[in-house]
Amino acid sequence: MLNALQVVTTVAVGLMVGVEFSVAFVMNRIFNALPEDSGQLGRAHGGRMLGAVMPVWYIGSLVLVAAWAIAGWHDPGTGLVVTAGALLLVSVIMSVLLLVPINNRGRTWTPENRPEDWKEQMNRWDRYHYVRVAVIVAAFTLLVAALA
Repeated sequence: MLNALQVVTTVAVGLMVGVEFSVAFVMNRIFNALPEDSGQLGRAHGGRMLGAVMPVWYIGSLVLVAAWAIAGWHDPGTGLVVTAGALLLVSVIMSVLLLVPINNRGRTWTPENRPEDWKEQMNRWDRYHYVRVAVIVAAFTLLVAALA
């Protein structure tokens, strides 16, 4: 049973990392290259769509990691799993305090109602997101190492 939990947890976190990596290094670059207001509209739509899914994914991943740490408490890789869980907790705190407030504003913007500083706000979101991606990549790496 522990092996199944380890695999499900690692896959769930790995897929989350892939989505967030893609947002940071693929989708946002595509949006930024689109003409006129298309990029801002794409970001708003992405904020609505992913804003509904990612909280469940982040919290679910954290719960899975906690379950793995508890179920495998006596395994040699448990320290890595606990550290990965701490990093995922940091990513959730970062999300709630730094990224979600910007995302909640940005997902309602249209070319008619967006604020003057919308590009600066998106750039700030991107910077925070790069840090969050690094944190969850580190957590994923630790989970993979704990499997070995």
